[in-house]
Amino acid sequence: MSTKQFIPKSALKNIEKAIFSWQTPSNIALVKYWGKSNPQLPKNASISFTLDNCHTITTIDFEKKEISENVDFNLFFEGKQKDEFKPKIAEFFKRVADYCPYIFEYKMTINSENSFPHSSGIASSASGLSAIAMCLMSLEKELNSDLSLEFINKKASFLARLGSGSASRSVEGPLVVWGSHPEIEGSSDLFGVKFPHKVHSIFENYQDAILLVDKGEKQVSSTVGHNLMTNHPYAENRFVQANDNLGKLSEILQNGDIKAFVNLVESEALTLHAMMMTSNPYFILMKPNTLEIINKIWSYRQENNSNICFTLDAGANVHVLYPLSEKEAVNQFIENELANYCQKKQYIYDSVGFGAKQL
Repeated sequence: MSTKQFIPKSALKNIEKAIFSWQTPSNIALVKYWGKSNPQLPKNASISFTLDNCHTITTIDFEKKEISENVDFNLFFEGKQKDEFKPKIAEFFKRVADYCPYIFEYKMTINSENSFPHSSGIASSASGLSAIAMCLMSLEKELNSDLSLEFINKKASFLARLGSGSASRSVEGPLVVWGSHPEIEGSSDLFGVKFPHKVHSIFENYQDAILLVDKGEKQVSSTVGHNLMTNHPYAENRFVQANDNLGKLSEILQNGDIKAFVNLVESEALTLHAMMMTSNPYFILMKPNTLEIINKIWSYRQENNSNICFTLDAGANVHVLYPLSEKEAVNQFIENELANYCQKKQYIYDSVGFGAKQL
């Protein structure tokens, strides 16, 4: 699929000033992607639940200026100027410049805040970069009123991906597939698409409690981890496995086989970390309390005939997944037992959401 569709073709209107605010969510992958090629293309397809409570709110103030070769922006995070965040955003603007040439015509003031602690180990790049992408697309819509909502979401996901791969899955919801897959109509390596099939009612309003085991910075960044897949001895088998698992999960989400869901989602989480432990150099992002929580979840599930399960991102924190029907019992289990393994007993209750919202 060509990227040319995302280069503005028609003459754009002249707008002196504009301001847009978007709230965009984080997401949690059920089938993981680990390994990518330039520019930010996944080695396998992935699927995620879009979250609701864990989100970023970003406002961008655009003010017309003389066209220059540099993108001119200031960045404020939670009310404070954050120059240390600027290089990553500057790199993002560099990558999207061909698709958003108008960014050279405006001075941008970016104000951003998260609904979750920045250092909590929840992927804030997904929500943060998708929010910037939505603001850029709001400006593009003002400059060219012919754009459809479908195109805006597709291009926003495409732009967000150029900043952070998982950000491509934070524009829509409740389930988003990123990466070309034969069983997902319209799927692409270039952008995320909504899961196209009707989902069984048991997976609606699904719950996700995020247990904050370790709020420190990871000793190995996701970018480094992805790069280590290049010469990984098990990489090719893993890419095949992930695509097979996405096909299986597609069936599970439609037929409501929750026991199969539990098995596949946990296996995916552990496989992700197995790839880290078998790369060279090897590394471990799980902490002792991550394993304590996993064992507690397994015991609780067996003793209570529960459908609780866990998944992990590239970090130590645990996402506890469970159907709405078990919310009261599982929340009590989290408060009474699992919270003891969290840093300062901190956790966040969340549930599946529906994507970006303009404010």
